[in-house]
Order: sequence, then structure tokens, then C-alpha cells
Amino acid sequence: MFTGIVEEIGAVKGIVKSSTGAVLRIKTEKICADAKIGDSIAVNGACLSVVQIDGSVLSFDVIPETLKRTTLGDLKANDPVNLERSLKADARMAGHFVTGHVDYKAKIVDLVQKSEGTGFKISLPAEFAKFVVEKGSIGLDGVSLTVAEVTEKDFTVYLIPLTLKDTTFSAKKKGDFLNVETDIIGKYVAKDKVKASDLKDILKEYGYTQ
Repeated sequence: MFTGIVEEIGAVKGIVKSSTGAVLRIKTEKICADAKIGDSIAVNGACLSVVQIDGSVLSFDVIPETLKRTTLGDLKANDPVNLERSLKADARMAGHFVTGHVDYKAKIVDLVQKSEGTGFKISLPAEFAKFVVEKGSIGLDGVSLTVAEVTEKDFTVYLIPLTLKDTTFSAKKKGDFLNVETDIIGKYVAKDKVKASDLKDILKEYGYTQ
């Protein structure tokens, strides 16, 4: 489980694809300090497990399904990636509940400059529309953001200068693709019509309450 608060921007050292998936190697400065084999790391919002550590370079196995559903298969050497370590049970929840299970790859339809900040208009397939609501939470490339506007075909989020600086969004442009994870609570509500009283059990399942 993650929060959507990016800890650092890593750099892709290489990605080697095969019939069984790919091995993704990422250079880090902060996360490598206490990384261990088997640790879960969110890479552009996709939860991956560390399989090898070579100094400041972490390696991850990426299965075909992940390559298909996310933008990880499009990465190349020196590309920047958002990184976040999994959440500790006693940590402060600064963003929202992010599982690292990407729903779909979305296209940046347009960029908008407003007083709220830099706006990114993101494509929204009909099958995921019920999970995206105005003022709700959403994860884009591993960044916890608030949905500002929603239409039948897209939604818009705004990023303040600090978020742009501390994530890969500063380099994003119209036509680029992002990993999208809709809100896990919204999925439960949409699927099972969960009552407010049931949310405690949901949070307990994910280790956030006793």
C-alpha cells in the first residue's frame, strides 16, 4: 500500500524485455539506502518488487500483464520515474490509499494554465467513469491528486508548482501517457454499494485500523 506522495525521481538505467516480461533497472539516491530484496516500490504508480540491488541501482521483474496495462514497457534509458516506498503501518497518511494496481493507461488530452495551477486533462474510458468523481482522489503515475472536473470523456487535475517540481509531471506534455489508478474506496462502493459503516472493515483489511 502507498500514499501517492512521491519520495524521489529515479532514472531508468535500462529495461530488457523477453517473452516472460522484462527486467527494469532504476538508479535511485534515497530509496536505495534501506532497500531490501522483496521490498515493494511504486514505480510511476505500479507496485513492483525489488529482485536485485547493485549499489544505488534497483532491479525489478515486470510481468507481461503489467507491461500491457501500464506505461512501464515504454520506458527507455534515462527516463525519469516517480518512486515511493510502501507505507509503514505507523506512518502519517498524507495522500490517499494507493494500491499500486494500475487500472489503465491514459492520454494527456490537453494542458491548461489557471490560477489553481497547471491543469492536466486526462482521457477517461467509459468503463472507469463510475470510479472518477469531482473532488475525489486519483493516482496518476503514482501521484495522489484531486479530481477538479469530470466529463463523459475526460477529467482534469491541477498541480501546484511544488508537485510539478518534485515529480515527473514537469516534463509531461500533451499526448503523453500516464498510469491511472482510481480510488480503491470508490471501487468498493461501486461494486458492493458499501455503507459508511462498512468502511472500517475495508480499512482493517488493508491494515489501517485495528
